[in-house]
Amino acid sequence: MAERPSAAAPHAAPRALEGLRVLDVSRVLAGPLCAQMLADHGASVVKVEPPDGDESRRFGPPLDERGMVAYFGALNRGKRSIAVDLSRPAGRTLLERLLVDADVLVENFLPGTMEKWGLGYEQTLAARYPRLIYCGVSGFGADGPLGGLPGYDAVAQAICGLMSTNGTPESGPLRLGVPVVDYLTGYNAMVGVLLALAARAASGRGQRVEATLFDSGLALQMPHASNWYYSGRVPQRMGSSHPNIAPYDRYTAADGELFLGVVNDGQFRRFCECVKRADLGADPRFASPSLRLEHRDALRAEIERTLAGLSAAPLCEALMRRGVPAGPVNDVAQALTQPHALHRAMAVEADGHRHLGVPVKLGGTPGRVAGLPPRLSEHAAAAGRLSRCRRGAVQRPGLIPFIRSRKRLLWSSVKNR
Repeated sequence: MAERPSAAAPHAAPRALEGLRVLDVSRVLAGPLCAQMLADHGASVVKVEPPDGDESRRFGPPLDERGMVAYFGALNRGKRSIAVDLSRPAGRTLLERLLVDADVLVENFLPGTMEKWGLGYEQTLAARYPRLIYCGVSGFGADGPLGGLPGYDAVAQAICGLMSTNGTPESGPLRLGVPVVDYLTGYNAMVGVLLALAARAASGRGQRVEATLFDSGLALQMPHASNWYYSGRVPQRMGSSHPNIAPYDRYTAADGELFLGVVNDGQFRRFCECVKRADLGADPRFASPSLRLEHRDALRAEIERTLAGLSAAPLCEALMRRGVPAGPVNDVAQALTQPHALHRAMAVEADGHRHLGVPVKLGGTPGRVAGLPPRLSEHAAAAGRLSRCRRGAVQRPGLIPFIRSRKRLLWSSVKNR
């Protein structure tokens, strides 16, 4: 097995967002993911948590040796944590003191919560902090028929039709096994923040960025939305097969399962040659993409009969070398330990812990995994006691007196981790 890459190697290289200051007032998944990706690329991120912490700190087991829950750890590396009660005036005052130096605020409260606290963007923050990028993540946005309602990934999958096409006719609708809507919403939020930063570089002014689970879930309806718009036929559950392409499906080989992705005539011809079925390539039923789709059941039966006598891994290797996309159906452990995951630095070790790597690769200013996820209010001492903030704004057992100069330490210590 290849050596596990370390995230420590490129520490000397600058990162694209060095010097950017982010307040992460979000919790659970989409908002924290957005802020973590900014941190991976160099931003100083301070996670402002409620007194009892982000609820995902309790989404366990499993836990690591520090007692950190895996779910929380996956979304909050490279940040610093302070626990602040924003429902209290002292907590809101502290947040505003931190906003003086912040470039970005990420929040995912129910719409209207920040306004209730006097911290709404249009209501208050835009005028007080004109350069601030305010990123609001929510389930459905603030208005409209579903405006202001709570949203979670699986609920969005159901409402946005994603479950309706996932599964088989026998299984009924199924939740996708990963929180794909939350994940895309986090990416959309990050892209929105970067776009707003680019606009601010030209105008000098910040703006509101909005990312919702609802919008992201509907945006994932490819190709089903276009198919329905063009045909009027409601897409159905098809298991692992594709509504527009064949053979594009999961098959069983002699010793395991594999997925074939054959999308054009050249690939189909090479597939037939590789499995020594020239007769399939010459069969008029399979002579074009549209004919292969029309006769998908007959083609599937022929492929299954052929693959039943072949081993999955060598076949996938041979097909890929011939330009035919194919891969074994790995479990999570196999996926994370395969040599290419290590080569691409997508399974890395940092600070003695294993992490998923940074998926966006920049040649000149590469991102990196930097820092373990923080314990709750681990960095309260660095927050400082900001001027005119009443005692109790920062929640920490045995809290010692702070001084205002620690605010700068809070930001810089994140950046230099």
